[in-house]
Amino acid sequence: AVVSTQSTGIEMWKKYIGWEKNNPMRSDDNSLIKKRVMYAYEQALLTWGHHPDIWYEAALFLERSANLVHEKGDTQSATNWRDEVAALYEKATKGLLKNNLLLHFAYADYEESRMKPEECHKIYNELVNTVTDPTLVYVQYMKFARRAEGIKAARGVFKKARDDKRSSYHVYVASALMEYYTTKSKDIALKIFELGLKKFPKNTAYILKYLNHLAHQNDDNTTRVLFERVLTSLEKDQSWPIWSEFLSFESNVGDLASLIKVEKRRSNAFESECKMKETSLLVDRYKYLDLYPCTTQELRAMDYQVEQDNSQIRGFLAPNKTALNNREQPTKGSGGVARPDFSHMVPFSPLPSSSMRANQVFGYPIPAAASDLLSNMPPPHCFHGPFVAVDKLIKIIAEKCPQSFEAMLEKMAASENMDVDQYMSTTDRGDRSKKRHLDEEEDDGPTRTTAPPAFDLYRMRQQRRHDTAAM
Repeated sequence: AVVSTQSTGIEMWKKYIGWEKNNPMRSDDNSLIKKRVMYAYEQALLTWGHHPDIWYEAALFLERSANLVHEKGDTQSATNWRDEVAALYEKATKGLLKNNLLLHFAYADYEESRMKPEECHKIYNELVNTVTDPTLVYVQYMKFARRAEGIKAARGVFKKARDDKRSSYHVYVASALMEYYTTKSKDIALKIFELGLKKFPKNTAYILKYLNHLAHQNDDNTTRVLFERVLTSLEKDQSWPIWSEFLSFESNVGDLASLIKVEKRRSNAFESECKMKETSLLVDRYKYLDLYPCTTQELRAMDYQVEQDNSQIRGFLAPNKTALNNREQPTKGSGGVARPDFSHMVPFSPLPSSSMRANQVFGYPIPAAASDLLSNMPPPHCFHGPFVAVDKLIKIIAEKCPQSFEAMLEKMAASENMDVDQYMSTTDRGDRSKKRHLDEEEDDGPTRTTAPPAFDLYRMRQQRRHDTAAM
């Protein structure tokens, strides 16, 4: 409920800001439009200042407005507005969102576009000392240093990141690929990868990145050597992704004999897990990316675990679900969240229990008046007996409280416009008549017939048929 309320509030503010951007006053004064829109942003930030998208959209609008007036020749206003953009970023990164990486990176890129590398270095260095995990900061810092000052400056940032114990393997991958694509040097890239392997010898994710890089160098022997080296150093529970990558590598560059050999070695390494699953292991030989040689139902039947292909994720515009093969279309969910199959669900119907609260009947709420009555009654376990004999109870009341009983009879007789004796005799005669009538019916048996009531066509027809059959 809180998330829904926040989303609704932000959407309403964005609609208002969008309305101001559309220039409802049809004014040609860019300064007036800018003031109205920025006032709307400032009011929104009073409540939603912890949302980075509001800050960034405000800075982006101000930057575009500055470029617009610059194109029209108003350089002084453009310069002032660009300074306001920097001040807005400074206010955001020094206040509520001082640990937000997104706004810091946007701020650094903005200063880079203004040809102020000193400000960028200041932003990155302050951010490195502020956050807990500076890995992504170092990666973006290296990219900025390469763009602004060249590969040597990026190497200096990498050296700083390498000495920082908080940084992870990502800085080694980023630096190695940067050297490979910028300087076209395979040797430097391999040295950086080897340097990272010494620091992260059991990190499966880093090893896979290293293997993937080597596989694209067309050096099969070096790649096989690395496979053998890491498989001997990893624990059993860490080596399965490496074995799968080894199998995929041999499927691409090796022959059938080497492929079968790797399959057997993997089965021997995971003997207990691979037992009685030969068909599932065969799927690994023929699958390719997100294409599988079996349908989803067949894979589920053989208990085959489909791996998530993270390379298919492309941000907020990515599909919610990737199809296993081209014969099955992806199904759309709500926000990418997995949903159960409601078609197989039945309504919940709880069983009654003695521990149930007084204001619930079979687990469902009851009206307030009935709830108050039940709360004043004894609990259900008190009603297991003995039970009251109503006839005997009335007799005792008549004997013990004759005056009350006679008063009750007087009221009942008065309701019939009779005295007590007449009412009692009528009641006795009626009871005896009903009893005699019932006794006669039992004596006569089921063959006794009665005259049908007037205008009862059904009974008249039945009577006619009965008389005809008797004749």
